[in-house]
Amino acid sequence: MLHTPSGGARAGTAAGQKSGPMSIGAVLEALRAEFPEITVSKIRFLEAEGLVEPARSPSGYRKFRAEDVERLSYVLRMQRDHYLPLKVIREHLEAFGEGAPYPALPMVPPRDPEEPNVAASVPAVRTGRKELLGLVGAQEQELAEWEEYGLLGPAEDGTYRLTDVTVAQLVAELGRYGVAARHLRAVKAAADRQLDLVEQLVAPLRHHPDQRTRTHAETTADELTNLSVRLYGAFVESAVRAARTRGD
Repeated sequence: MLHTPSGGARAGTAAGQKSGPMSIGAVLEALRAEFPEITVSKIRFLEAEGLVEPARSPSGYRKFRAEDVERLSYVLRMQRDHYLPLKVIREHLEAFGEGAPYPALPMVPPRDPEEPNVAASVPAVRTGRKELLGLVGAQEQELAEWEEYGLLGPAEDGTYRLTDVTVAQLVAELGRYGVAARHLRAVKAAADRQLDLVEQLVAPLRHHPDQRTRTHAETTADELTNLSVRLYGAFVESAVRAARTRGD
């Protein structure tokens, strides 16, 4: 069972103010009270990433429901307060199913806008070692080997993030095809190097004197990370197609 600390899950949302279908402009207005840096581009980006799926009018205009605004508010809080990647947020929401109440988030004290933007100290989702093994269907010695090769690892309190669960599941699946943990060290190293590159690109934004620019740094980091993941997938697909062409 995944652990989600209790706390304010939906504080501050303006979704309840609108009962009928809402345009993207109305959604922007509703969200700005809590998320002043939100933009139309950000909402469209979250839609493209599958975090929200508004209905469409016959002419193609987006029609958001109050539930869509509530979902967007939750996603934005997960990003702002807990610095979770969009992929993890999406998997977290999918795990609870359509229409289920959103899992509560831990309360995070207000941050001085002049202070450096640092990650929250309380994680949004954690799972224990035995739970991780159960979710993945792996043995203790397998997990120990994955950790030995640096593919994943627990926090100081011995718990694992939801991203670690995803990594473990993928490593276990690859293992069933004969891919050993040692074979994946290069993949992990490449991912770490790409993250370093993203951080280098975003670092000037994080330290910018303008608060709006500093806030935008997290969105930029998410978009760069997403593009990196897509590029890696495109590289693999291109290589596979090239290999099959040579074999024909």
